[in-house]
Amino acid sequence: MTTRRILVTSALPYANGHIHLGHLVEYLQTDIWVRFQKLRGNRCIYLCADDTHGTAVMISARKEGISEEELIGRMQKAHLEDFSGFDIEFDNYGSTHSEENRELCAEFWSALRKADLIVEKEVTQLFDPVAGTFLADRFVKGACPFCKAPDQYGDSCDRCGHTYSPTELIDPVSTHSGATPEIRTAAHLFVQIEQLHGFLETWTQSGEHLQSEIANYLKGHFLGEPLRDWDISRPAPYFGFEIPDAPGNYWYVWFDAPIGYVASTLQWCRRHGESFDDWWRSDETEIHHFIGKDITYFHTLFWPAMLRTAGFGLPRMVHIHGFLTVSGEKMSKSKGTFVRAATYLEHLDPSYLRYYYAAKLTPRVEDLDMNLDEFVAKVNADMVGNIVNLASRTARFAEQTGLAETYPDDGGLFEQAAKDGDLIAEAYESCDYNRAMRLILAAGDRANQFVERTAPWNLKKDATKTAELRDACTIGLNLFRQLAVYLAPVLPKLARQTGDLLDEPIRDWDESKRPLLGKPVRRFEHMMTRVTREKVDAMIQQSKASSPSETEPAVVAWQDSDEPLKAEPLAAECTIDDFVKVDLRIARVIGAEEVPEAKKLLKLVLSLGGEHRRTVFAGIKSAYLPEQLVGRLVVCVANLAPRQMKFGLSEGMVVASGPGGSEIYLVSPDEGARPGQRLH
Repeated sequence: MTTRRILVTSALPYANGHIHLGHLVEYLQTDIWVRFQKLRGNRCIYLCADDTHGTAVMISARKEGISEEELIGRMQKAHLEDFSGFDIEFDNYGSTHSEENRELCAEFWSALRKADLIVEKEVTQLFDPVAGTFLADRFVKGACPFCKAPDQYGDSCDRCGHTYSPTELIDPVSTHSGATPEIRTAAHLFVQIEQLHGFLETWTQSGEHLQSEIANYLKGHFLGEPLRDWDISRPAPYFGFEIPDAPGNYWYVWFDAPIGYVASTLQWCRRHGESFDDWWRSDETEIHHFIGKDITYFHTLFWPAMLRTAGFGLPRMVHIHGFLTVSGEKMSKSKGTFVRAATYLEHLDPSYLRYYYAAKLTPRVEDLDMNLDEFVAKVNADMVGNIVNLASRTARFAEQTGLAETYPDDGGLFEQAAKDGDLIAEAYESCDYNRAMRLILAAGDRANQFVERTAPWNLKKDATKTAELRDACTIGLNLFRQLAVYLAPVLPKLARQTGDLLDEPIRDWDESKRPLLGKPVRRFEHMMTRVTREKVDAMIQQSKASSPSETEPAVVAWQDSDEPLKAEPLAAECTIDDFVKVDLRIARVIGAEEVPEAKKLLKLVLSLGGEHRRTVFAGIKSAYLPEQLVGRLVVCVANLAPRQMKFGLSEGMVVASGPGGSEIYLVSPDEGARPGQRLH
């Protein structure tokens, strides 16, 4: 197998906040992939840095009465402690506030100037009159100018995916001070990436560098029209690098942050005597970026445009993941589900989270949901009950005998698991960790069935069966070691423990294909204890107690936006006599199916109790699957005149809210309501 040269990065964590469980989805996903590549014998380096520049750092330092350098130095130390606590290992972890980054920013800038891609424009920008600074995109919130979704940041909408200028936000508010921003004008420098439209379309749509859903998203949202010039400078005051040929102006954080990947590589190269050009200007090097879906635009359009212009290598692949939700909801400080990495480490083994995330991660761009009950059950069943249990039930009986000199007949178990290794490797390579874990657990099930049949604990009782005991333990421990090799990218601690137990460190993926023989077995030490719900609850309670929102007035939680009302104003006034003509009844959905010829309709069969049935065609196909609806109580307009449609007779209407599309919400009664009851 040819050794690959691979450069891997994760998005740079911002130096104005601590690492939390949402961040760790990305860093664990990346660390697992890097560890797998190294175990396969590839030349792979993992690079990252703190993202340090911008208004937020400047204001935070000002509030604490310290320098920006002191603040970012303190935060970098905290970040590295968190990463280390979760066994995340970087080959170099730098800072965007480094001389290497300043040097490379100047090189990129010079290339953009020479390519005549820089233009100056007057910009109307939001200014915080309380903080005394212009507001970066991420520090102003308001309603999206496209879909009217509330509480969106100033650069893009999480709901509809559009990008826009902060000045386009509806009812903007500064996240620094809560003040209403003022509009002021200043000269800004822009990169005209539309000149690279053809290259970007070819690169993004090649099918080689992006997940298909991301390529389709870019084509539908951006590449079908001219690309907007990218605002890449900020006027003073600003914490960052001053632009050499534009005094009083600074490179915007989104210019120097991705260059931080390159600067971190340069630091590593200088420390190890490596050729920088071999890593960033060679077709033989694979560059892989791991990022969250919220920064897709920057890494798939603007960043490739910068790299191409400056003569650097382009990403071989940009791996994009979704967000973390907890029990189906966004992380919440008030509910205690916004958990900092450091808080987790006070209560729980990091191996639990490494495995749980791996078991949930797929190659698709989808959110990862952390259900706390499932977390407890899955770790205990899969890791403790399946994998670690295999070692504990064999190693303790092999201390005296050690491993056999020749591998006994195991009925093909070792050979089958060795073949599985190729499928597991393919799954890791494609970031389908969920599939890899399922294959590993299946091998663990087979191994545990073998141990159950041979029962070493019974063989130990019979002095005449020492050879049988040694053979059974040799097979059991070799099957366990195979699993430890396969799990080494996910559970490096378990791999180290396995190496200590069998006096042979795990260094190479192909060790899973060769039985370990003639080795002593050391005294077995517990490798992983069961996770308890009490410890999980203690972590949640600590997170809840430390949440600043606990001290805020309760009314803040119900300051709902008036955007829905603005989007659809109140109808003309009606009398009570008009209202009572509408007969609203509770109904139960007893049948639901798609209408193949209709894009929006589902066919529902509603029960109003007894034998009373209504067939209703509802335009909710974009928001609900038929199987989600059967058995559910809904509100039905029961006396609506039947309407003959192309697909059949509709005998009523179900009541729903929302602007449409995927945002449709059926109105449901509280528990206790019964079909046929009228709403008053």
